[in-house]
Amino acid sequence: MGTQVQYRRVLLKLSGEALGGKRDYGVDFEVVRSVSRQLKQVIGHGVQIALVVGGGNIFRGLAASTRGFDRATGDYMGMLGTVINALALQEGMEQIGLEVRTMTAVQMNQVAEPYIRRVALSHLEKNRVVLLAGGIGNPFFTTDTTAALRAVELGAEVVLKATKVDGIYTADPLLDPSAVKLTRVDYLEMLNRGIGVMDNTALTLCMDNGIPIVVFDLLKEGNMERVILGEEIGTMVGSPK
Repeated sequence: MGTQVQYRRVLLKLSGEALGGKRDYGVDFEVVRSVSRQLKQVIGHGVQIALVVGGGNIFRGLAASTRGFDRATGDYMGMLGTVINALALQEGMEQIGLEVRTMTAVQMNQVAEPYIRRVALSHLEKNRVVLLAGGIGNPFFTTDTTAALRAVELGAEVVLKATKVDGIYTADPLLDPSAVKLTRVDYLEMLNRGIGVMDNTALTLCMDNGIPIVVFDLLKEGNMERVILGEEIGTMVGSPK
């Protein structure tokens, strides 16, 4: 077990877009394998991991609603997309010897366990990766909010927001070459400036419960372990020092 571990229990938020890799749609299995390898590294340090996965690589209810789709129906479809992603991750992790349990807020007993907080805690204490799919089981809530809520429920010490970029910038670095990377941002600044890394409900939940958020590039292999060991990569969102 590592001696320099910064966090002992983490909530990893993995977007569907990140899981899609370079694809416009679907699951990139090279990303699945990379995530699985990185999780195995982290678990080797004695870290407990719960993972909330999004579904934007398959279906996004909010986007569908702008085209006249019923928002609630669209969100339920998105929840089912998160289950597909979770099962892909489960397969990738089990292939390299990790113990995994997929739990979903929308009951589908043939493919996943129902999310029950005490059972999830038991899995974590047995060093199993807990994949949390189906959002919170209700429409109109994002998987970012799910991540913040589950982090509070499960006693996580940090939310790791895994993305395709290496942190939070003053502007979109792909569109604005003068954009500057921020190494640390406080919750209120995020809310006041409308920085769209996580929605306001998720940010407020983390702020009210003192849970920091680390935004980092998941696609660079080894980054997850670097965060866990306390290396300052990406952007830290927390209370002002």
